[in-house]
Amino acid sequence: MLTKSDRTKQHIVEQAAGLFNRKGFAGTSMSDIMEATGLTKGGLYGNFESKELIAIQAFDYAFGRVMEELTFKLRQQDKMADKLHALCDYYRNYSVHSPVEGGCPIMNFGLEADDTFPELRKRVAAAIDQQLNDLERIIRAGQKKGELKPDIDPELTANLIYTQIDGAIMMAKTTGQHKRLNRVLDHLKNWIDIALRT
Repeated sequence: MLTKSDRTKQHIVEQAAGLFNRKGFAGTSMSDIMEATGLTKGGLYGNFESKELIAIQAFDYAFGRVMEELTFKLRQQDKMADKLHALCDYYRNYSVHSPVEGGCPIMNFGLEADDTFPELRKRVAAAIDQQLNDLERIIRAGQKKGELKPDIDPELTANLIYTQIDGAIMMAKTTGQHKRLNRVLDHLKNWIDIALRT
């Protein structure tokens, strides 16, 4: 059971995640978080020493939501190529329908953190590494089971899939033309069938 303090912290993090993801770290004020949570300044600072600490936990929460949904979708498939298809399907319309308001937390938090917020940048980099490692494991498992071609480079293939999806999300979000993301995902699924499946 969560204590009252833990529940308050969780409430702050959940509400702040959408704010940071939508407005960015610099664009989100403590007043915004106060308004979203219904807490006073003392209520916020009694649970978090700074906006930076809230942002770090908000990113962890947002990324956790993405991974929870994505993992559920991938576990529904037995074959590794089908898991790669399910990955593409998960990101369909993602630029407008993501688990946390504002779009892709890796893209939104990562672009802004860069050199101005090193601790957050490290968190985002670790999240990217986690997703790439998960993709590599799927590809290696597919090769081991004879479902994916043995001569493909798992690390390079994971990077190609990830960067195409991430780039397409950014392009769709920035231009407001969300069909561009879906077209890239359709192309990726076709490429998986032609270039990766045995």
